[in-house]
Amino acid sequence: MKDKRPVNLDIGSMRLPITAWTSITHRASGVFLFVAMAFLVWALDMSLRSPESFASLQSTMTSPLAKVILLVIAAALIYHALAGVRHLIMDFGIGESLEGGILGARLIIVLSVVLTLLAGVMIW
Repeated sequence: MKDKRPVNLDIGSMRLPITAWTSITHRASGVFLFVAMAFLVWALDMSLRSPESFASLQSTMTSPLAKVILLVIAAALIYHALAGVRHLIMDFGIGESLEGGILGARLIIVLSVVLTLLAGVMIW
């Protein structure tokens, strides 16, 4: 009997479910936050070095580019934290069904957007 399953899957042409997208973006946001830690540690170092460097950092952080960078980092942190809590809840056996997984994924997306908008209001 010849196996008719594809040997090489083309991920770009596959339609992934929302649960897969939330899982993939959870991992991607974790990688992004790891890289963003360099910026955050630099800012912490500048804020603690001297009063002059703190003033310099304060003026730098008022620029639109710095605010956008902070908002992107905040959005990644919000999404990653919410998705991590979702994974922890699923570890307890809650929301493991297909319907529960889809509902949880949608909740994560909606809560992330709302909390990111609130963070944007606080940053701007």
